[in-house]
Amino acid sequence: MKNFELDALETEIPHLRRYARSLTREVTRADDLVQDCLERAIAKKQQFTAGTNLRSWLFTILHNVHIDNCRKQKRRGETVPVEDWQSGLSVEPHQHWAIELRDFQRCFNQLKSDERNILKLIAIDGLQYDEVASELGIATGTVKSRLFRARRKLRELESAAVQRTRLVPQTGMAHGSYAS
Repeated sequence: MKNFELDALETEIPHLRRYARSLTREVTRADDLVQDCLERAIAKKQQFTAGTNLRSWLFTILHNVHIDNCRKQKRRGETVPVEDWQSGLSVEPHQHWAIELRDFQRCFNQLKSDERNILKLIAIDGLQYDEVASELGIATGTVKSRLFRARRKLRELESAAVQRTRLVPQTGMAHGSYAS
């Protein structure tokens, strides 16, 4: 290791650290940069010309390693810790809404047509009792009583459907099999 002593490298480390910190603005990245610089300097020691300024040679290596790292980072793109983006990978399941809607439609379709009609006019179309009464040509009190009976019947059908779905796992039946 003629004209290139490790002791000479050690004396330059504080200067390299200051320069690396000015380039990276982060202590840990600066230390990594200095380490990469020293590694490259030792690997390329035969290229050092005796009698020249070791510090400027090391600064040139440090600068080139920094530029190489910047180019790699630019090609690689921005990195984000796994903890920061991991929560966006999953989505809450929405199947239960589709199943509940399907079950509601089945129960709704089991109602008599006049019960479905009164529920549709009030709950879906948003009409007032007196508007429904005039549209159907019946008294407002009749609208209220029919609506009450239609809602009660719908609740009963939904409750019965829920009870049927709860019974299947308790009876030990496999999915897709039905009791005779």
